[in-house]
Amino acid sequence: MKRRSAEAKKPLYVVLISVHGLIRGDELELGRDADTGGQVKYVVELARALGERDDVEKVVLLTRRIIDSQVDAGYAEPFEALSEKVGIVRIECGEQKYLAKEMLWDSLESFSDNALAYLKHQARLPDVIHSHYADAGYVGSLLAHQLGVPLVHTSHSLGRTKRKQLLASGIKRSEIETAYNISRRIEAEETTLGVAERVITSTQQEIEQQYALYDFYQPDRMRVIPPGTDMEKFFPPQGNEKNSDVAHALKRFLTHASKPVILALSRPDPKKNIVSLIEAYGESPPLQQAANLVIVAGNRDDIQDMESGSRTVLNDILLAIDRYDLYGKVAYPKHHKPDEVALFYRLAAAAHGVFVNPALTEPFGLTLIEAAACGLPIVATEDGGPIDIIRNCQNGFLINPLDKPVMADIILQTLTDRPAWRRLARNGIQGVRRHYSWQAHVEKYLSVIRPLVEKTEPISRMNLSRRPGVFRDRAIFTSLDLNLIGDRESLALLLQRIQAHRKSTIFGVATGRRLDDALDTLRKYNIPEPGVLITGQGTEIHYAPNLTQDTVWARHIDYLWNPQAVRDILKEIPGLEMQPKRHQSAFKISYYIDPKVADVHEIRQTLLRNEQTVNIVFSFGQFLDVLPIRASKGLALRWCADQLGFPLKNTLVAGVTGDDADMLRGNTLGTVVDNRHLAELSELANVENIYFSKSSNAAGILEALDHYHFYADEDGSAAA
Repeated sequence: MKRRSAEAKKPLYVVLISVHGLIRGDELELGRDADTGGQVKYVVELARALGERDDVEKVVLLTRRIIDSQVDAGYAEPFEALSEKVGIVRIECGEQKYLAKEMLWDSLESFSDNALAYLKHQARLPDVIHSHYADAGYVGSLLAHQLGVPLVHTSHSLGRTKRKQLLASGIKRSEIETAYNISRRIEAEETTLGVAERVITSTQQEIEQQYALYDFYQPDRMRVIPPGTDMEKFFPPQGNEKNSDVAHALKRFLTHASKPVILALSRPDPKKNIVSLIEAYGESPPLQQAANLVIVAGNRDDIQDMESGSRTVLNDILLAIDRYDLYGKVAYPKHHKPDEVALFYRLAAAAHGVFVNPALTEPFGLTLIEAAACGLPIVATEDGGPIDIIRNCQNGFLINPLDKPVMADIILQTLTDRPAWRRLARNGIQGVRRHYSWQAHVEKYLSVIRPLVEKTEPISRMNLSRRPGVFRDRAIFTSLDLNLIGDRESLALLLQRIQAHRKSTIFGVATGRRLDDALDTLRKYNIPEPGVLITGQGTEIHYAPNLTQDTVWARHIDYLWNPQAVRDILKEIPGLEMQPKRHQSAFKISYYIDPKVADVHEIRQTLLRNEQTVNIVFSFGQFLDVLPIRASKGLALRWCADQLGFPLKNTLVAGVTGDDADMLRGNTLGTVVDNRHLAELSELANVENIYFSKSSNAAGILEALDHYHFYADEDGSAAA
């Protein structure tokens, strides 16, 4: 026993596998293509950081050998030393030319055979194999079986999530298979999850919202280890920041450039919610008096030349600045270099400022760690990664990103309480070193893999099985108000039921609310982010896990849409009153209606007579929405069914008012949940496949699940 214990404590031999991309030790070609990004940087830095440890004997990074005149000759070298203990070993992998990762699947067995031969010729076998991404996971699974060595895996991204994003971008399912081999990737991920003794992720949210969709999901085998931060690049102010080009560029915008800085840095994406931050600032004179606002939203030349999503965000930023007359108080530089990002943080820290991340959803929050390393306190969204970061570092505050007055108050408090500011800044610097430096990352990493080698930590074994047929072959879609909302007890039971069947069921919410309003309501009632979120009466579609917007749907519904003409035609109609601006959107014109004065049918006819082909939606006895003819909740639902591949006949739809009517009709399993607006759906009473529940709120949906025997084939009884 003593001899075995002594052997167990010997330094580790670790093999990392990263098959695709262009991997070398220096001058990484990050961003050259989609395959040479953050994963390449991570595996090289992980290898180096492991090699600096006394308890690590050797690190080998296996990748493919590339002989191609279109790339640097160094990628053809069989071996490249990174240090005395660390090296990159390049293995033959079929075709010698540089290929995209999607083209490598047929060559992975060759790579695996050659890697096996290499490892067997070493003085000893590795203690652990760590694969990165699905292709390396497939190779690692083969090698782990053949060598009897434990497999650790990091996915970096997942195929099921990628497929949603591609579908949202408008690529057809058949084209996705042809171009991305997505089914092979997902199958490889399932295989890897079944074999890997540990899966390393960046956040708990990743485990719960992304991996949970897989058949071989084994949360007991998963460990959260946040990625390391380069402390040589991100560090506190040195005193020379004010003389930098970045500082001079910001002075062009600011009347009082010496004020503290509220810094926001992100790409121009609607989910980053930058406009809400500007509005919070614009509506708070004390905050404007206390600090300048600096918005770094990517690089741009001409906004009009940018893709539609970025163009919309940047236009909204400029309009918000103009609306609140914030000239001289807000800086929004057009360009910055990658190595200048740290300067923005240090400039803000030197001015006793604050970094704000107001994103609607934030899976990790790398910018928060970078800001903290530079001594800049943070205020961040109460979603995902920021929760862990602030808990670990104690260097800031969490906010509801949709509550602008509270956001402004917390930012102001952070700026004006100087003793607290110094404490937060100090905590951030120390917290990043303790939890998010490469040294901290490797320390935790080794604490996860050493018990596998020493066999001191039991490995749980689940009874794993693949579902036959189509993954997630059914769906539940429900409206929000008077349906999910209203009875917390029955809501909790419904959410438990859906969670228990998450592998077979897509959960969707369809509401007339705006995206931010819907998200705020979901948070208030502790409703997890649905797989599909249809908002604005069917004018917007977003997919989990990162609220990916279906931009093709937006282009699709723009057909024959002339909102100004609609407003002009209806402006003199008695009984109609335009709702406030916050309830309007590019594809939804919203009114209050007095049904005793204004007739919905006559309004529809008036628009038709004036050559406006639109959808009119009346709901809750007082709201009237005018939408493009191709937009409605029901049409959006059917679009999602086509995109995600779930059959309508296996889709339970629960509605309560007139705006749900076209969701309930057709081949869906329609359910009208009992409520005070049943008259709006009375015409559906005699329609086949529409069930009128006797219970209200979520209890009515539970009743419908039992009525339709929705899960009878899964759990043996309708009521299980």
